[in-house]
Amino acid sequence: MLNRPSPKTPTLGRLLAGLCLVFTGLLCTLPARAADILLTGAEDNPGVQSFVQALSELRPTDNVRFQPVASLPAPSQLAVDIRLILLDLPSLDWRLQDAQGPATLVLRISRLQARQRLGNDLPPHLSLLWSDPPLERQLRLTRLLLPEARRIGVLFHRHSEFLLKELRQAALPLGLEVVTERWDNTHDSRPLQALLKNSDVLLGLDDPDLYNPKTVKNLLLSSYARQLAMIGPNAAFVRAGSLASTYSDQNDWLKILDELLDRPSNTWPRALYPQHFKVLSNPQVARSLSIEPINEASVATQLAEGERRP
Repeated sequence: MLNRPSPKTPTLGRLLAGLCLVFTGLLCTLPARAADILLTGAEDNPGVQSFVQALSELRPTDNVRFQPVASLPAPSQLAVDIRLILLDLPSLDWRLQDAQGPATLVLRISRLQARQRLGNDLPPHLSLLWSDPPLERQLRLTRLLLPEARRIGVLFHRHSEFLLKELRQAALPLGLEVVTERWDNTHDSRPLQALLKNSDVLLGLDDPDLYNPKTVKNLLLSSYARQLAMIGPNAAFVRAGSLASTYSDQNDWLKILDELLDRPSNTWPRALYPQHFKVLSNPQVARSLSIEPINEASVATQLAEGERRP
């Protein structure tokens, strides 16, 4: 009578492989460790509270909190794994006092503000999220809304002059010419009038020395007296009377933060323009300039699609 072969005993390798599969399955079912997200700024007001609450709702498994910057220790005393988000310039000044400390997102800082505080040097522990819309995006918005315009008039101040090189580089492939006038004394309208004579449209830079409540009336009345539209520099100016601008609202910034906070902090970009944005237009201004009604959502989609193309 033949003997049946005995069942094979599992090898050590097979046992280890099986255990690995079991542990992998267990790990997949365990929640990821909650991140400690600290937002800070000079003031704790309803707007800040609303923003922190909205971010908390987006990231329910994380510990999202706000603490006034005046109550914080030196940055080097914070845990290195904290996700630190700065909400204003006083908190940036506090962060700059110490080269040590956690990686830091600087939310909604303008190119001019960064230039004034950092010059050309960007500390490696900072990631700057720009508040002003990209110059190329504003130029493409101009081209979509005013396809006949070729000469883009730009006023600049000594603080914003550094943006002109980038602006001209962005205008070149679009077939646009950038015409500029320096306007250091906003009580003198001659640079503005000279620019209006040589431009098809005005493009506003996000420079509060030039675009502010004291200059808005002169800028808008002078441009519309010549039937010239103004693009930008921000949503507030559109509501005051410029034709249109791109901008990012609180929901856009929350999406951007949510995406960045999902990434390791050592992969955060050194600087980033908001990829989520909207278009705001002024229908009354469009009518007065005989411009067809602007479909803001459609224009924003066209701009976003253009940025996704290589």
